[in-house]
Formats: sequence, C-alpha cells, structure tokens
Amino acid sequence: MEKRNLIVGQSGGPTAVINSSLYGVISEGLSNSNAIGHIYGMVNGIQGLLKDNYLDFGEVLSEKKLEALKYTPGAYLGSCRYKLPDDLTDSVYLCLLQKLENLGVGYLFYIGGNDSMDTVYKLSRYARKVNSNICFLGVPKTIDNDLVLTDHTPGFGSAARYVATTVREITMDAEVYDAQSVTIVEIMGRHAGWLTAASVLARRFENDNPLLIYLPEVPFNIENFLKRLKNILKIRKTIIVCVSEGIHDSEGTFLCEYVASAGIDTFGHKMLAGCGKYLENLVRQKLGVKVRSVELNVVQLDVSVSTLRCIRKQAR
Repeated sequence: MEKRNLIVGQSGGPTAVINSSLYGVISEGLSNSNAIGHIYGMVNGIQGLLKDNYLDFGEVLSEKKLEALKYTPGAYLGSCRYKLPDDLTDSVYLCLLQKLENLGVGYLFYIGGNDSMDTVYKLSRYARKVNSNICFLGVPKTIDNDLVLTDHTPGFGSAARYVATTVREITMDAEVYDAQSVTIVEIMGRHAGWLTAASVLARRFENDNPLLIYLPEVPFNIENFLKRLKNILKIRKTIIVCVSEGIHDSEGTFLCEYVASAGIDTFGHKMLAGCGKYLENLVRQKLGVKVRSVELNVVQLDVSVSTLRCIRKQAR
C-alpha cells in the first residue's frame, strides 16, 4: 500500500481539550505508520496553509511532548477564523488542493466547531467535484455543544463545569451582604443555551441561586423579567440571574443591540456582548436596587490551566 501523508489543523476558539483531540489524531496517525507517512500540522488553520505555514510533527514533537498535549491548554497549532467562499469555483479551492497534493496529503483533519465543519464540508464537496481522493474529516470542538448529531462536544464539559463553579462563587460572594441585590451573569451562547443552562448546577438545593436563567431558545420579555425580579425581591434579598449572550426579543433583536449595533465577524455572525450590562442598567433604573453584571467572556473557553496543573502533580 502506498503511504499517504496526513495533515491536521485547529480552528475557532480554543477549549480545554482541543489539544487532546490533536493528540488523538497524531497518535492514531503514528499507530498506522504502514499507511500514513508524514504527519503535518497547519499553523493557524486553513489560513496558515494558504501561506505555506505548516510543520512536520516528526521533526518537532518528541514522544514526551506528544503526551503533554493531552494536558496542554490553548491551541498548540494556533487558530484562525477563515471563511471559505460559498462559490466552489473560487480559485482558493484549487490553490488549497494543489498545496495538499504537493505535500502528498491523503487525509485532512480539521478540529473545530460549526464554522470549521463548514470548511470541511466545502472542501469535501470540492474534492468530490474534481475527483480528488483526499479524505476530509471534521473533529468536533465547541463549548456551545451545538454540533448536529453529537450527544456532547469536547470542550463543553469543562466549560460547563467552569460556569457552574464560577456562578457558585459569585453567589457565595453576593449572599454575604444584608441588602437587596441583583447580579446578572452573561454567559456565551449565541443560539444554543447549553452553557448557560449548565449554571443550574451551581444550585445546592431547590430554589437556590441562580434563581433566574434565560436561554436564547426562548424570546426574552423585559416586562416579565422585571416583574419576576420584583416578586422575588419581596421574599429574597439576593438574586443571581444567568443569561445567554444571545438572548433576544420576540422580533429576533438581540438585547445587546438595544444600546449599540453588533459588529459582524468573518463568518457573518453578529458579535454579541453587552446584554448583561444592558440589563444591569435597566434594573438599576426600574427597581432602584444594588445591581452588577459579570461577563464571563473568553475565560469560558480555555478554562483548565489550574485543573491541568493538579492533574500533572497527581501524575508525578
């Protein structure tokens, strides 16, 4: 059997386990050395490959370093957010295919979320269109847990644990004061509320904080929100509210757009941030109680550094 080379890349935001997935691809490639020759890594994903920026793992990765990938946060190969054209006749496809053929690549693995799977899909379609025998495979990665046909995605579990732990700590901080207060925690999730829903794990008992959780799957009603807060404040001093960054009204307008227009990323998605701050100002104005907002932001992505250090210490 003629050996074919393998190339792998990482794309999108890093997670606590994205390098574990990379380890899996490399180690399986090495264990199939009868069919696979060189194992290459794209530096900064497809965008890096277009610039001929890649490495040969056989030259840079010792067995010790390979094992360390399982416990290394961040994205070892770097990342990108590069959208391939919808038009498969675009010259970029021929360019990419030629680069892969020049490297003798027979297998391309791309580790990422929805947009990365879109890249794999387009490359697969193009390869089929031109009768290329290169095999393109997507490796799931996203804290949003929103890839179709998956039970859960690598990256979601560690991020969900981080959300639950952080919300528990925020609750403990807020509940020490003898005064009415509302704390709004903004959590990642444009259209999928899995991560925000994980904040329920912070509850120790029934009717514990977070008392209110809002997901993007359900339209957000401001009047109903304020009414619920008023009623709870009659019997509770401290309220923790968890909201997805993508909560929107019945017309589909994101709450963060109430105060400023959302920018657009390279994939055409609105860049969301600020719904927590908007609700903070609204509650302060309408209810006159102490209120603050906390935006967890990118710390939800690659959250395992301290955990990994503990694992390394135990392994020693």
